[in-house]
Amino acid sequence: MEDLARRLGLRTNPHIFFWSAGLMVAFLVLLLSFPGPIGTAFGAGREWIVTNLGWFFILGVTTWLVFLAWVALSKYGNLRLGHDADTPAYSNLSWFAMLFAGGIGTVLMFWGVAEPISHFSTPPYAGVEPYSVQASQDAMTISLYHLSLHTWAIFTLPGLAFGYFIYRYDLPMRVSSVFYPFLKERIHGPIGKTIDVFAVLGTLFGLAVSLGLGTSQINAGLTALTGIPDAVWPKVLIITALTLVATASIVAGLDKGVRRLSNLNILMAVGLMIFVLIAGDTVFLLRQIFESAGLYAQQIVPLSFWNDSMAQFTDEGGWGWQGGWTVFYWAWTVTWAPFMGVFLARISRGRTIRQFVGGVLIAPSLFTLVWFVIFGWSAMQIDGIGGTGGTISAAVADSVPLAMFAFFDNFPAATLISGIAVVVVALFFATSSDSASLVVDMLCSGTGEAGPTRQRVFWGLSEGALAASLIIIGGTAGLEALQQVITVIGLPIFLMVFAMMFAMIAGLRQEVFPSAPVPAAPAVNGDRPPGTPPSGTPPVPAAPADGAADRTSTTPRG
Repeated sequence: MEDLARRLGLRTNPHIFFWSAGLMVAFLVLLLSFPGPIGTAFGAGREWIVTNLGWFFILGVTTWLVFLAWVALSKYGNLRLGHDADTPAYSNLSWFAMLFAGGIGTVLMFWGVAEPISHFSTPPYAGVEPYSVQASQDAMTISLYHLSLHTWAIFTLPGLAFGYFIYRYDLPMRVSSVFYPFLKERIHGPIGKTIDVFAVLGTLFGLAVSLGLGTSQINAGLTALTGIPDAVWPKVLIITALTLVATASIVAGLDKGVRRLSNLNILMAVGLMIFVLIAGDTVFLLRQIFESAGLYAQQIVPLSFWNDSMAQFTDEGGWGWQGGWTVFYWAWTVTWAPFMGVFLARISRGRTIRQFVGGVLIAPSLFTLVWFVIFGWSAMQIDGIGGTGGTISAAVADSVPLAMFAFFDNFPAATLISGIAVVVVALFFATSSDSASLVVDMLCSGTGEAGPTRQRVFWGLSEGALAASLIIIGGTAGLEALQQVITVIGLPIFLMVFAMMFAMIAGLRQEVFPSAPVPAAPAVNGDRPPGTPPSGTPPVPAAPADGAADRTSTTPRG
């Protein structure tokens, strides 16, 4: 493998790279060769997981949120993600801007109207009348539950674990490094590499589902604007075209590619939100920002533990409404955990645990609140609160990806605004694929630096091919098929992230807090011998110097 990597001009850990690539290609071949049987298998797997382990997903994410609050408020909150003398690389304004960038994307564009309208027209709670005031309030509260604090807890936990172990202990930028308290030097061996390969595959599938959802929305928008059929092959062509755009961005480089695309789609998305706020019932929406925040705060505790346990007596499906919503969300979101964890850790080195947890949990959640209030409440108001439903709920019942465009039909310059929305989703697609290629490459190489362009281009093309394969398998089932795949893939990733919490506890317990004043740490990190932890942390053996156990390139470490 090392000889092959050298001949191909790769700069990566050959074992992690080739095993990840080989297994991914094998999955692709199987998916395309046997779409029917594999689709059936994923459907059966999802049914078993939802029925028997849905409660575990719900309890798990709530546990992570409680753990993060505890660690931020405890004595460990003052520890830095890095050496004791490190300072944040970015100002507070820049850091929050990047968190803001991470807080929006195809998810908010896809569900900003669709989810509130779905719960508004089909209330999850028994006894609630569709389209009623109570249904509208429940719809907003549940939407915020799904996509604010709990979602960001799924990202914050791995981000915290990455930042703590990778920067504070000078370990490789890999998922296996988080498990150093349990594995010690074995993170550089077969066990660690197996964890890393598994994390790469899970990340690729999670991103593929997101790209599949984004493609479905782009296809729906083009159908509304141009009459292009909403079918499998147009979606495949859209994925192909946007994957090529993302690949071009990869070739252009990080600064010229990702940065420019990110800035552009953020500005356009915020512009859409401001347009809806001004063109809609502005006073009503401003009042709802505060009222919805209060309703969410009031309901977050019961929602965090609700798992519809009485559904076996009231629902023919057996498990209940949450199987297709909450469990799907958590399983899908957790597949993004390695990807988002690396991103959050990279922009947060030098910050304290308290700053990191507070910022990553609160800043994106506040933006999500504003986004859902503006789009969700506007959509429910237009559809008719207290009525019998309107065009938006009818569109959602027909096709979830059509929700945003049916919504824009009620505003001035609807065609122009819908066209801008299509472009925003497309840019989110390209940005996600571009940045994901960079992160997956880092997870393979174990370094924080971008590898050769050919490596990132390979991962970018792979993500597009995997997303297209899932679309083909799903066929006309679309979203349901994606839910089945991601629920099955998400379970083992969920277990891995759960283990990260215990790794963090083990690492934090080894921290030594001086009882008396001690001399300040050296201002220059280079004064500390390589392979040794910062002051106040337990000793960590340096990675093998000869490269036999952990080689991140085709030449030995060092």
